[in-house]
Amino acid sequence: MRVMEILIYPDIFGKHITAFFTGKSPGADPEKIAGAVSVDKLNIYMPVQKHTDKVLVLDSDLSPKIADAVITNNRGILIGIQVADCVPVLLYDAKRNVIGVVHAGWRGTAASILKKSIEAMHERFASSPDDIKIAIGPSIRWCCYHVGYDVLESVEKATGIGEYHINRGGAYCLDLASANKYQAIPAGVPKENIWVSDECTYCHPDKFYSYRFAKGTTGRQGGFIGMLHR
Repeated sequence: MRVMEILIYPDIFGKHITAFFTGKSPGADPEKIAGAVSVDKLNIYMPVQKHTDKVLVLDSDLSPKIADAVITNNRGILIGIQVADCVPVLLYDAKRNVIGVVHAGWRGTAASILKKSIEAMHERFASSPDDIKIAIGPSIRWCCYHVGYDVLESVEKATGIGEYHINRGGAYCLDLASANKYQAIPAGVPKENIWVSDECTYCHPDKFYSYRFAKGTTGRQGGFIGMLHR
């Protein structure tokens, strides 16, 4: 059966930016992404993800580098990350013309990778958090993400108080999408500047890859953003 192509365009960024999340099709395949949005696949940049808290500032060197977040003011480049339950995050500062992508699994969330990306945008490009808009894409939600106390504690230390976890039947249920939202707000991003998808990757295995649903090896979908048009 052919998998339906899914491109989710968050409506928070406006028309002057290309920003979207994918489903199983076109997934995170650069060639398929290039065809879907009419960009040369050589102008698509994806880092080598290792669940780190490293934020890469992308300049003219498009060689693969280890990072789990990328920020840049380069035009004509589509930057992206790949996920299969982890949280894909897109960032855009329209005043400074700066974009970013973040891969936030529980380790990245516990290491405050989104906050570090916001700080890097400020330090490198003078972006004000007030001007940054954020889209948080489909990921595994608390309905399906049961974790051990050690994982919950690590995320709590980085996030603080907020409605991003519940205890259900003795199980700790964690919502990484909400945790990242709660981390972005004290970093200075206005609540109204944050868009969050309500879709759970585990609940919709027909639409999205889910590492937990597959119980191991699976494909990847992604989040992509670029200033492709002047």
